[in-house]
Amino acid sequence: MSRAVITWMGAFLLLAISANLYAQNTINSVRVWPSPDSTRVVFDLTDKPDFSYFMLKNPLRLVVDLENTDKIKDLPTIPSKHQIVSKLRYSKAKTSKGVRFVFELTGPVKPVIFALAPTGPYKNRLVVDLYDKNQAESVVATSNTAVKKRELNQQRDIVIAIDAGHGGEDPGSIGPSGTYEKTITLQIAKRLERMIDAERGMISRMVRSGDYFVKLNTRTSRARQKKADFLVSIHADAFTSPQPNGASVWVLSLRRANSEIGKWIEDKEKHSELLGGAAGVIKDTASEKYLAQALLDMSMDHSMKTGFSVAEGMVQELKKVAKLHKKEPQAASLAVLKSPDIPSILVETGFISNPREERLLKSANHQERLAKAIFTSIKSYYLKNPPDDSLFASLKSQYPTKHKVRPGESLSLLANRYGVSVSKLKQVNQLKSNTLFIGQELDIPQS
Repeated sequence: MSRAVITWMGAFLLLAISANLYAQNTINSVRVWPSPDSTRVVFDLTDKPDFSYFMLKNPLRLVVDLENTDKIKDLPTIPSKHQIVSKLRYSKAKTSKGVRFVFELTGPVKPVIFALAPTGPYKNRLVVDLYDKNQAESVVATSNTAVKKRELNQQRDIVIAIDAGHGGEDPGSIGPSGTYEKTITLQIAKRLERMIDAERGMISRMVRSGDYFVKLNTRTSRARQKKADFLVSIHADAFTSPQPNGASVWVLSLRRANSEIGKWIEDKEKHSELLGGAAGVIKDTASEKYLAQALLDMSMDHSMKTGFSVAEGMVQELKKVAKLHKKEPQAASLAVLKSPDIPSILVETGFISNPREERLLKSANHQERLAKAIFTSIKSYYLKNPPDDSLFASLKSQYPTKHKVRPGESLSLLANRYGVSVSKLKQVNQLKSNTLFIGQELDIPQS
């Protein structure tokens, strides 16, 4: 091979490498996800971004530079709801081949900016998370310290935290016709919210009220901030094939799930964090420390027992309105259930990967019936087991509990179970003998 040919090939190779190094990246879209305590702006890119940023004061601005990147024709307007960024605009770039974005801010923020590799439905992304400083400090303080015991406030409402699964960057599972799980879960959650708020003695608190991403550990932190007595996380199941169907209720297991569906749900939870840009699933130091403490003082044991009791009742309610995938509560190691001080369950309302159930889950009537089943089971549990300082406890002390006699039950057995005397049972129910009949309904007075 002649020297001229070798020189020509070397020059061509060098030119190709140089062209590759300085190829312009392309911004395909810019998306904005506002939430009550933060705003996320996502740049969808063709290639991995080369970026830098800095803050400016008077007025407050965040400046982000992207090297070797072309401008996109139109930038999105910023929604007025939960506004942290008032405007996103261009400014003069620091190099001729780059682009500079300016975020005009409404107040002090903590910026968290990072690149994400392609995953799920997304290609390369640059994520700009802007956290309201006051809100962020409040969340951290709550996560790192044990929550003080609620002051005894007679006749308070029982607080139910409702967690609509997924959201924002994380669509959750996607049905055959393109339905997003995040959309279905929020619709059912809002129906449940309405039912709880209409019930005297109960009040709801939404973990997310719109289409935005919330980290898994932050979901339980938000429930704790709102002093929740109980957390219900709503999801729509999926699998690799369209055949599986039916609703199920999940409780916490401190070990890896032993069922195929359980392992799938655990893996999906981890994937959701990656989609949202938080790779450290269940590795938040404060949460791990808090969990370890709770396991020692047995508060987790109480939460798990309460969660399982509600889950048992919920399975019974769900089977009245939907096909069940499993007839008993299932267990898996899920981050959203790991709050040691808040009893929690996760409800899979059906398989969105099943075409028939996807159509059902989109139906307003079916969503209403699912929400009603969830509401009824939670209400039933707290009517029987109300917190001492709640309105439900006050009502329970005024009115007796109802019990329907089953085979093998006697007055003495029921008296022992409910902690009352046989004579009191006979007096309240105006019984002249100790004989009971199957199906007979008795009033159980308070002990």
